Amino acid sequence: MRIQWTKILMGCLAGAAVLGMSQVTAEAATHSAGVSTLLNECLVSDAEAVKLENGVTMASEPKTICGYTNLGIASVENHLNIREGAGEDTELVGALPVDAGCEILSQEGEWYKIESGKVTGYVKGEFLLTGEAAAARAEEVKSIMATSNTQTLNARVEPNTDCSIWTMIAEGESLHVIEDLGEWLKVDVDGDECYVASEFVEVSEQLPKAMTMTEIRYGEGVSDVRVDMVQYACQFVGNRYVWGGTSLTNGVDCSGFTMKIYEKYGIYLPHSSSAQAGCGTRVNSSDAKPGDLFFYGSGSGINHVAMYIGNGQVVHASSARTGIKISNAFYRTPICVVRLIND
Repeated sequence: MRIQWTKILMGCLAGAAVLGMSQVTAEAATHSAGVSTLLNECLVSDAEAVKLENGVTMASEPKTICGYTNLGIASVENHLNIREGAGEDTELVGALPVDAGCEILSQEGEWYKIESGKVTGYVKGEFLLTGEAAAARAEEVKSIMATSNTQTLNARVEPNTDCSIWTMIAEGESLHVIEDLGEWLKVDVDGDECYVASEFVEVSEQLPKAMTMTEIRYGEGVSDVRVDMVQYACQFVGNRYVWGGTSLTNGVDCSGFTMKIYEKYGIYLPHSSSAQAGCGTRVNSSDAKPGDLFFYGSGSGINHVAMYIGNGQVVHASSARTGIKISNAFYRTPICVVRLIND
C-alpha cells in the first residue's frame, strides 16, 4: 500500500512538472509571437533600414503615394512643359496637366528629371510640388480609377448584362470610378455615366499623368494644312474643359474645341458633336488622316467628338476631370469618322 501511494505521489509531481513546463513553453511562445509581431510592425512602419542583433539588415518596402516613391505634382494653372533636356532651349516632349503626378528621378540645378505616363524628360523645379507638400496635395486631388484589363470592356447603361452596351473601352484605358457597387462600378466616360464589371478592371488610386507630345508620323499625301492644324490643336493640351465653352485657353467642351480649331482654317462648324457628324464626308477609321474627326456615343447616338492627330491618337476636350488631352483613337469604339478637308 505504501509503495502504491508513493507511485501516485510521484506521478502527481511529474504531472505538475510537465504542466508547469507546458505553461512556461506556452508563455514563451506567446512572448515570442508578440515580439515577432512587434518586430514585423516596426519593419513595415519604418521606411528606413532596421539592423537586427545578429547583424542582418532588413528594410521595409518604400512607401508609395498613388504608385510613386518620389512624388512630384505639377503646380500650374494649365500644364507644365516637359523638355528633352534641362533647359528652355531643348525640345518639348510632353506636358504635365495641373495636379498631374510624376516620379522624380534626379535633379540638375533648377531642373528635375521626371517620368510620368509614357513621358520622360525635364521640368522646372519651381513648378513642381515635392515632399510633404506633394503628399498633401495628392490626398486632395487623387482619383479612384478603373483600368481595363480585357481586350474589349463593355460599358453598359445599367449594372447588369441584360441591358444594352453603351460603348466599348479598349484594354489599358482608365476610367474615373464614381461609385463602387460591388460586382459593378459606375464610371465616367467623357462626362457620361455608365457601368463596367469589376472583374474586368483593376482599381487603384491615381493622379493625372503626362500627355505625350512625341513627333507625329504623317503618312504620304498629308497636306501642310493638316500638319499645321494638328500642331495648333496640341498646344492646348492640358487646358480646361467647360461644358458649353468655346475658349481654347479658358475652357471648351468637345465640340467647342473642334469648332474653334477648324475655325482658324476657315471651316465653320456647329457647336454640337451630333451636328458636326453630319458635315463633310464619312471615311473608314483605317483611312483616317490627321485633322479628320472621330465621333463617339451610345449605340448610334453621337455625344462626343475628337480630332485625329495621326499615329493612332486623337486630341479632344474629354471631361471636366481631365480637360483637353491626347488619347488612343480607339479608347472607345468610334461610331463614325468624318473628313472635312479635301486634299
